[in-house]
Amino acid sequence: MVRDDIAALIAEAIRKAQKKGHLPSFDVPEVAIARPKDESHGDYATPVCMGLARAARMAPVAIAEKVMAHLPPAPFLGRVEVAHPGFINITLAADWVARQVDEILAQSDRFGHVNLGGGRSVQVEYISANPTGPLTVGSGRNAVLGDTLANVLQAAGWQVQREYYVNDTGNQMDIFAASLFARYAQALGHDEPLPEEGYPGAYLAELGAQLAAEYGYRFMTMARGDAIAALRQEGLRRMLAGIEADAAALGIHFDAWKSEQSLYDDGTYGKVFSCLSAEGWLVHRDGAIWFSPERGQPSDDAKRQKSEHDKDNVVVRSDGRPTYFASDIAYVWDKLVQRGFDRAIYVWGADHQGHVPRMKAVTRALGLDPERVIFILYQLVTLKRGGELVRMGKRTGEIITLREVVEEIGADATRFMLLTRSADSQMELDLTLAVQASSENPVYYVQYGHARIASIFRNARERGLSPDGGDVRRLTHPAEQALIRQMLRLPETVALCAESLSPHPLTHYALELATAFHAFYKECRVLSDEPGHAELGRARLKLVQAAQITLANTLRLIGVSAPDSM
Repeated sequence: MVRDDIAALIAEAIRKAQKKGHLPSFDVPEVAIARPKDESHGDYATPVCMGLARAARMAPVAIAEKVMAHLPPAPFLGRVEVAHPGFINITLAADWVARQVDEILAQSDRFGHVNLGGGRSVQVEYISANPTGPLTVGSGRNAVLGDTLANVLQAAGWQVQREYYVNDTGNQMDIFAASLFARYAQALGHDEPLPEEGYPGAYLAELGAQLAAEYGYRFMTMARGDAIAALRQEGLRRMLAGIEADAAALGIHFDAWKSEQSLYDDGTYGKVFSCLSAEGWLVHRDGAIWFSPERGQPSDDAKRQKSEHDKDNVVVRSDGRPTYFASDIAYVWDKLVQRGFDRAIYVWGADHQGHVPRMKAVTRALGLDPERVIFILYQLVTLKRGGELVRMGKRTGEIITLREVVEEIGADATRFMLLTRSADSQMELDLTLAVQASSENPVYYVQYGHARIASIFRNARERGLSPDGGDVRRLTHPAEQALIRQMLRLPETVALCAESLSPHPLTHYALELATAFHAFYKECRVLSDEPGHAELGRARLKLVQAAQITLANTLRLIGVSAPDSM
């Protein structure tokens, strides 16, 4: 990335100035490079000289002048200026910028990729909703965040595994199975009440009716416990099939589906429990077994109030049943030790915030680096239609399912719109805006840019024109230069998203890239029969081809299609 090349040049200039005695000796810090908000200040700027004032005992502007004087030559450097109170502003050389069109064409589908991961492995686990009902629109935000982040990390040089964690054991599955038995029995005309705290949703009544139609009285002839156990497995299978279909409708496919029950069946839980017990991290109290961050010493009530990290947490209930926390302990061991991922990323709803400190604590207790475990917490989604709050699904009058949203606005709009805000921000999804064929609809505006490019090439082929032999040195118009500069930001955007584990900047970048292309299209004629335009036309076709690659690569990372017509 040119950003990193500039940082290396600045650091080299500081060392040269020191070697020649123009700057005193001090440790050269990491050089931060940013893009100025004001475009007149150049393409990049660094405030590094302001941080050196104390060490150098000089004014930041004077330091910046010394650094600039020792800046090595580089083909990408254009104008370099010192600006108060000590910034160094850098403008890229126009001829170098133009030549990057050929570089983008050469990289093609890999343009935008960066090597930050170095081939290290990372697992991204997302959605992982309890298989007790259909996915909701909230799960859709989880899905889009997790899947796009996985795409970004893969483009950033990580070996990525996408996983869905199936909560197929525990109290919620018990309640689900009992509720399904009741709905199945009711469908056969039996007066079977739902269990207390059972699932009342219409989807379960539909499933019960389907099972009654397919199997008749088969489960009614079994012992009640056996019937509930059998329906539990059948219901789980069908719920997972529905979840998989909903994910696929968004273009999401998992590399693995990890069963919670398997952590008990294969001995992982027993192994981890024995390890924690032997090291003194588990204590017996009130008939239950607790994980204590105080290494087995029960903390007093006052101390427990200090922070979530200090709190003891139940691992095994007094009736002998493991808690969800017990499964989580086994699961993190499975990820980091048994399967050996370098990092494990969980995408959780913000209501799980309290679980993060205990997961960090138990990871440390297992002798593992808690920094290898990362939690991305996202806020809820509010749906609106024409400015009005949408509270219920159209079909059932109950929960709003992800499937309903995708059917109404499409997968592309769902993915793009759910990614326009950072995970920790409240999200509003306007269903009316999402289907508008106007520039106010961000996904339409971006996709229209790609469709417009495809139209240019269709017209070019009809005229017998192609970009072959185009000389990119002709690309000197301000709109051409602005478009190329915007394209060169893709690798930096991928790096930003991968480093911050926040994929939402991709949608903002896509909008800015589309805006730069539409401005270029308005100001620069690509296809023309005017005399003398042929050479410039070929160069501009190359630019348009590079823009198509950049826009398509961006949309692919988001998981949105790049249409040839709209």
